[in-house]
Amino acid sequence: MSWETVSAILLFLLGLGLIIKGGDVFVDAATWMAEASGIPKFIVGATVVSIATTLPEVFASSIAAAGGSTEIAVGNAIGSVTANTGLIMGVSVIFLPMAIKRAQIGMKSAMMLMSIFTLLMVCLDGAVTIWDSILLFALFVAFIVENVYSASKQKEKDERPQVTKKILLINLLKFVLGAAALAIGSNLLVDNGKYLAKLIGVPERIIAITLIAIGTSLPELVTAITSLVKKQGSMSVGNIIGANIIDITMILPICSFISGGTLTVPSASIALDMPVCLAIAAIALLPTLLFKKFHRVQGVIMVGGYVAYLIYSVLM
Repeated sequence: MSWETVSAILLFLLGLGLIIKGGDVFVDAATWMAEASGIPKFIVGATVVSIATTLPEVFASSIAAAGGSTEIAVGNAIGSVTANTGLIMGVSVIFLPMAIKRAQIGMKSAMMLMSIFTLLMVCLDGAVTIWDSILLFALFVAFIVENVYSASKQKEKDERPQVTKKILLINLLKFVLGAAALAIGSNLLVDNGKYLAKLIGVPERIIAITLIAIGTSLPELVTAITSLVKKQGSMSVGNIIGANIIDITMILPICSFISGGTLTVPSASIALDMPVCLAIAAIALLPTLLFKKFHRVQGVIMVGGYVAYLIYSVLM
């Protein structure tokens, strides 16, 4: 293995680490600033925190779109949703099948399925246009409004954090460094992902739906593992559904704007990636809403379907 290859792998992993840690630091600082400014905690939780775990995907896809790598931009956005659902939610359900209240996830589940279906429909002509982006972004706004409304019914008495000059400077520094880490890490991830794709002779889309998509989904995986340890599976499921809606309705519109108003969508993404994403989401959510329970067999089918999809994508 040449030094260039080793270097590309190490820089790819460094980029992945930077966007994960950078996103964590950035959101901590942004959350503190929002609460210190007097914004109610329930609004902070329903907006800033909801977007938190999607920042790696946002930055990676945006950098890819800016560099003309539309296969990586689209593949990462769709691939992350499929990985979140098929792999992370599937594993959570296998180890911790749970009863749910329809009222807790009913609206969000419907919005997630609607978002994926809407994306598939608007992409049938091979591109996400400016009007498609506006439609998808409207769904994002609707999700945030619903999130704020749901959170407002459970809000607690707000306590503003202590604000001193030292604490303010620390959080400003964390905010700047977190944003810088996200930007630098995304550049490293995309550039070296493209290099590795060319080196091993596979399309950029394959690198996007495997290494990059799974890598940028690690925050959701960490949340899922933590929730499993604490036996709070519903927290993991809620986080995954929210992250998926944001991935679908925010990332590709942003990439479309960056690409000048029209984002070209690879034919393989329309024919395979999006239908598989919708199918796995339907397996995860429709029986659950019907029977008010996540069953272990669902998790097995979701993980099995996801693994089969990856194998087929790599070998096709």
